[in-house]
Amino acid sequence: MQLTGTGRISPQQVSPEIYKAIAVVDQKLYGSSLGKALIELVKVRISQINGCAFCLDMHSQAAIKAGVSERKLILLGGWHEAAIWSERERAALGWAEAVTKIGGSRASDAEYDALVDLFDTKEIADLTMLIGLMNLWNRLAIAMRYQIQSEVE
Repeated sequence: MQLTGTGRISPQQVSPEIYKAIAVVDQKLYGSSLGKALIELVKVRISQINGCAFCLDMHSQAAIKAGVSERKLILLGGWHEAAIWSERERAALGWAEAVTKIGGSRASDAEYDALVDLFDTKEIADLTMLIGLMNLWNRLAIAMRYQIQSEVE
């Protein structure tokens, strides 16, 4: 059995075909009209909600590379209260929270309706698949104890 440094299995090594298929879907989403910056913001917010340090580390760095400001990353956990977000960002973040916390929110009509005037139907589908996929990545990373690289001091 192939293990991670934490003693848990490494799905990437144990089941490479399925892992690669998931990664391909993830990469295809970057080709959507959602844009890389919005995709990374959504991924970081979902990772905050789920408490996935590995994904927070990875996607915070990717968000900066995609042009997201450090200020937005710092304020992301309190996005409801900060007036720095565009309407599209607010709608996407609201939908990301509703779908991630689906047991409590049931993905409310209000959250969905906020998308309809700002995103076309394909973008709504892509965003929803992105949210589901990011929740999968978070659960995989948390369950298998993926570790972030330590900083050199």
